Amino acid sequence: MANVSIKFNGKEFLLSCEDGQEDHLEELLIQLNQKFNDLKNDLGNLGENKLLLITAVKVMDEYHETKKRVEQKKNELRDLSNKFKELKNLIYDYRDKKEDEIKELNKRHDNLKSEIESTQKNYEKLIDKTADEISSFIEKANLKELS
Repeated sequence: MANVSIKFNGKEFLLSCEDGQEDHLEELLIQLNQKFNDLKNDLGNLGENKLLLITAVKVMDEYHETKKRVEQKKNELRDLSNKFKELKNLIYDYRDKKEDEIKELNKRHDNLKSEIESTQKNYEKLIDKTADEISSFIEKANLKELS
């Protein structure tokens, strides 16, 4: 434990704190002394005990207000976090839906491609058959003319 000598309201005090916390303790006491002196200047000399009580009440009021603001910010952060999670879920759902649509379009594309290939083969067979029939017809017609 470390000891820190401080001056408050013109009086010297020796306070103990954990090692390494000396500067922090001195900073806190400077702020407390400033609040005490500000109140003393604003309200006059009401007596040390009453000024100390009013100073403590003001410090606790500031602490309470700060605590409320921190809690409010925590709630806002939690709400934002929930909205972010909701948005993230919407994005993933949208992505999944689009991936399913792409799969369906690819399936349709493959089916259409197969159908076109099949139709093309049938068309080629029909053309070949028609060409053969025309050739056969012409041959028969030529044979009849020759006989």
